Amino acid sequence: MKNSQLYKGSLNTIIMKLLEENGKMYGYEITQKVKIITQGELNITEGALYPALHKLEAEGILDVEIERVDNRMRKYYKLTESGQKETINRLAELEDFIRNMQSLVNPKPNLEF
Repeated sequence: MKNSQLYKGSLNTIIMKLLEENGKMYGYEITQKVKIITQGELNITEGALYPALHKLEAEGILDVEIERVDNRMRKYYKLTESGQKETINRLAELEDFIRNMQSLVNPKPNLEF
């Protein structure tokens, strides 16, 4: 992952959005999807991803399903019902944050107090 607090602070929301769109995913699949979507600009490491997944699971936002794939067990993550609601809230919060940051970085001319 790029060494940026902005990305690190958004990791849970990124995970939740991907699970909202894709249903269930396993860890490596999440990292590869992010890499594809961002055209390689954002690489999520296992050291960042798995603690985030475990924290979201502990908070009741994610459920885990274990399936046998090619003679090995694979852990799939999916949103719980409360996780689906929380995803909507976090995405709205992120959109507000982005809009406010755009206003600060590129202020409209002639704004007066």
